[in-house]
Amino acid sequence: MPQHPQAFFLPVDDGRTGQRLCLFHPARGGVVHGSVLYVHPFAEEMNKSRRVAAQQARALAQAGYSVLQIDLMGCGDSSGDFGDAAWQDWVGDVVRGCGWLRERSDAPLWLWGLRTGCLLAREAALQMAFSCNFVFWAPIASGKLQLQQFLRLKAAADLLGGNAKGVTDGLRQQLSAGHSVEVAGYRLSPALANGLEQATLVPPSGSSAEKPPRMEWLELSMREDAALSPASAKSLAQWSQAGFSVGSQVVAGPSFWQTSEIEEAPDLITATVAAITGLPQRAAL
Repeated sequence: MPQHPQAFFLPVDDGRTGQRLCLFHPARGGVVHGSVLYVHPFAEEMNKSRRVAAQQARALAQAGYSVLQIDLMGCGDSSGDFGDAAWQDWVGDVVRGCGWLRERSDAPLWLWGLRTGCLLAREAALQMAFSCNFVFWAPIASGKLQLQQFLRLKAAADLLGGNAKGVTDGLRQQLSAGHSVEVAGYRLSPALANGLEQATLVPPSGSSAEKPPRMEWLELSMREDAALSPASAKSLAQWSQAGFSVGSQVVAGPSFWQTSEIEEAPDLITATVAAITGLPQRAAL
């Protein structure tokens, strides 16, 4: 009998940030092959990605993997305000979600991140006492680059006037002075901006697992001849040298986290299931 997703609030016992909305997709078939935590991307990219993330969660559950989707502090329907969140609040939410999954199964754990979610997944792994695998969707290797791109949204209206750089510099000065800034309808705190800026996608080290942990890197492109960029290839080499079993591919699909219309990426969904399970690719359900 099919098991339906279960929505619930995960309490946060730090006295100030309330609870996190979670959606749990139980593994189907009676045997849990693995547990997966989805770490969503930054700001409006989260909303644009909800449909594809939900489709992927269902596909993984059908393949025998338990999947937990969690809205980080101040995001979606979780407690708190986006403008009050610090980077470490978000890292702590990821750790908390992983702990919830581990309490229910000792099956292999996967951290599945999209864009900035990959940076959060990597930092959360450093704070956990158990080994985990990674699935990275369109990963951002540098939080500094993500912050620059986000601040430039504020300057977009001034591009014709040639003052975009001045606007971005002004935002950085406000953050450095300890003041929050408003960008594209989101209030960004210095604690969040600073943590994001310092985050990088270098591999965690010191895994005590007998079996090498895995990292699957998936990118999207609408070009038939698309290949990984030199920067991506460099990151992959670093993870491989750190002892990870690394897989990578470019699949056909749109950059759904930034399109004006809500898009789908069926090839990405089937490729991800195949990458995690090690089985041949099949059509997504």
